[in-house]
Amino acid sequence: MEFWEMAYNIGAIDKELLAQAVITKKNPYGDITPEEYELICGDKFTGVLE
Repeated sequence: MEFWEMAYNIGAIDKELLAQAVITKKNPYGDITPEEYELICGDKFTGVLE
């Protein structure tokens, strides 16, 4: 989670790219949980933004 948090905080990635790193049924190899997504960006994870 540290990498994704740093990347988001410095503006290297946005919420859409961060959402692609979340572990889901469609993305079982993600790197962060939906809860970690919420901690990083402050928004509830509702699914990958397309």
